[in-house]
Amino acid sequence: MCIRDRLGIVGLPNVGKSTLFNAITNAGAQSANYPFCTIEPNVGVVAVPDPRLDKLAEMYQPEKFTPATIEFVDIAGLVKGASKGEGLGNKFLSNIRECDAIVHVVRCFDNDDIIHVDGSVDPKRDIDTINVELILSDIEMLDRRIDKTQKLLKGDKKYQTELDFFKRVKEALDAGKSARSVECTEDEAELLKSVALLTNKPIIYAANVSEDDFAKGIENNKYVNSVKEVAASEHAAVLPICAESEAEISDMDYEEKAMFLSEMGLESSGLDRLITECYSLLGLISYLTAGKPEVRAWTITKGTKAPQAAGKIHTDFERGFIRAEVVAFDDLMACGSMAAAKEKGLVRSEGKDYVMKDGDIVLFRFNV
Repeated sequence: MCIRDRLGIVGLPNVGKSTLFNAITNAGAQSANYPFCTIEPNVGVVAVPDPRLDKLAEMYQPEKFTPATIEFVDIAGLVKGASKGEGLGNKFLSNIRECDAIVHVVRCFDNDDIIHVDGSVDPKRDIDTINVELILSDIEMLDRRIDKTQKLLKGDKKYQTELDFFKRVKEALDAGKSARSVECTEDEAELLKSVALLTNKPIIYAANVSEDDFAKGIENNKYVNSVKEVAASEHAAVLPICAESEAEISDMDYEEKAMFLSEMGLESSGLDRLITECYSLLGLISYLTAGKPEVRAWTITKGTKAPQAAGKIHTDFERGFIRAEVVAFDDLMACGSMAAAKEKGLVRSEGKDYVMKDGDIVLFRFNV
């Protein structure tokens, strides 16, 4: 079974969350290049756009084309009091817990025809409404960890540093701040991961604007600027997007979409940018394999070494790893073929300590 990285799409009612999710999943279903499937009604698997893969497909004309994929989950059911199990609160929180990162859709447009649950558009308040529920759940979880650490401290004083750090995180949560806003050393960041707090998950704010806002210039949208202020305080990213436009684009075929984006002066759709940003947010990169049978992107975490990357293809590749023959994408494109790249000495032989780079085109040599 393929285990994919999961992104949970959250947001209050009527902010454009489901429109965005439907656009993402519809785009996957409509695209000729990228495979798509729905696991459940609220889960969509989408391809990560990668122009390098498209170029390799042009070069090799492969029988099979396999891009990297990630999962999006449309998480519904947030109400105030979710942390205490109100409404679908428990389901909402457990769904987020199962995700690796969060896409928080925030309404940044005025429209009298679309009623806001709180009667007015206020992105900061909306973000706080959801964050409060996540923070309350985190406080409960962190309290349990603090109690456990205090008991361990009685037997071993080395836990004092751990306890002091957890108390510092608790102070931030009590003040209504997310865990990700706490400044950490590398060791502390690893320690924090072990508690699995919801507000420590990587997050990207999708600022949902109207088509007019894009035409007037996003920098003039006071709501988007408000979201950026919140994001800056907690090391989060912001991506302005128009869910309504994206829904329209997702219904177009490849040529229509290219023409529409060209008229808008854009190189890629907001959805493509969102998917790419999310891939990066998860700390993921792709290495590529290319040949007549298949052109494929393989997902690995930044910092992965060559043998472990080879193991993604098959465990035998990692177990019997000899070397990786690597060429940079730009070098291969400039040479026009692998044979020409080898002649110019651009295909490198890398050993077991080589740290893979995004876009490496690789052939693994192994022996078992």
